[in-house]
Amino acid sequence: MKATIAQKAPYPITVEAGKTYYWCSCGKSKNQPFCDGSHQGSKFTPKQLVATESKTIYFCGCKNSKNGMFCDGSHNAL
Repeated sequence: MKATIAQKAPYPITVEAGKTYYWCSCGKSKNQPFCDGSHQGSKFTPKQLVATESKTIYFCGCKNSKNGMFCDGSHNAL
């Protein structure tokens, strides 16, 4: 089973230090790039990120990154 491509670009999100985020790995969430529970009943599970500092992170939107939840440019080959 392959993840759904949510978009062929990263999601630039400013995270806050100390907050926890759950990245959608299935691509079906209506709250991209974050999980809304749409993966229920599939093999996909959200990936947790606890921000250690406040900064902008580029979350993968294509769900094909070799770098987990972080964009690595894989969307350019889709």
